[in-house]
Amino acid sequence: MHIFKTSDEVITNLAAFLVEAARLSIINRGKFSIALSGGVSPQKLYELLSSAAFRGRVEWDKVYFFFGDERYVPKTDPASNYLMVKKALFKPLNIHPSHIFSVDTKLDPREAAEQYTKVISDYFREEEWRFDLVLLGLGDNCHTASLFPYTPVLHDTLPSVAAVYLEDQGVYRITMNAPLINQAHQVAFLVYGESKARAVQHVIEDERNTDHFPAQLIAPQHKASLQWFLDAAAASKLKK
Repeated sequence: MHIFKTSDEVITNLAAFLVEAARLSIINRGKFSIALSGGVSPQKLYELLSSAAFRGRVEWDKVYFFFGDERYVPKTDPASNYLMVKKALFKPLNIHPSHIFSVDTKLDPREAAEQYTKVISDYFREEEWRFDLVLLGLGDNCHTASLFPYTPVLHDTLPSVAAVYLEDQGVYRITMNAPLINQAHQVAFLVYGESKARAVQHVIEDERNTDHFPAQLIAPQHKASLQWFLDAAAASKLKK
C-alpha cells in the first residue's frame, strides 16, 4: 500500500511504478501488455505519461494497450474510455493502431464482449491470459472496472469479458471479469479524494461481501502483486 499526501504525488509515483513495470516486462518478455482504466482519475496519469518528463522513459513501441472496461457508447462519444485515452495518451505518443485493442461498441453488447474475449485470446495465443499490469479505479459504491454490486458478472469463474447491464442507469458496460483481472502479473488501484475514503475502507478492512463490495474480488493469483496507490484523504478511514 502506497499512501501519499496529495493526489499529484499519487499519480507521479504510480507513473514511476508503471515505467519500472514496463521496463522489467520488456527485459523479461520483450513486450508489455497493460489493461487501462477509464474514468476521471486516470486521465491525469495518462497525461503525465505522455508528457516530456515521462514519454522518453518507456519503449512505447513494445507496449500493447487493452481496456479493463468500456462504456457501451460510440468511440466518438465524450463518455468513451477509448476517446479519453486516445486524447491523453495514444495521440500524444503516436501509438501505432496495431498496439491498441479497443472494444467494438458497434456490435451488440454481448457480441462486443465475446469479440473482445477473442481479441484477448488471439493476443496471448497458447499462453495463459496474463496481462503485465491492470490499472483499476474504485467507485463510491465499491465497484471496479465495470464490476458493479449485485450484477451476475461477479459470480463468473472463468476468465472472460462480459456485458453488464446497469438497471439503475439503463446502460450497458463491457468489462473484464475478476478471474481475468486476477491472472495479471500486477494489479494497481489508483484512488484519491476524500469521497473515496469509505469505499477504500469497505474493500480493504470490512468483512468479505463481494456482492456488496465488488472490488474485494480483486486478489491476483500466482506471485502477482496487488498495489494500492492512495492519497491521505482516500486512506483517512483505514484503521490499520
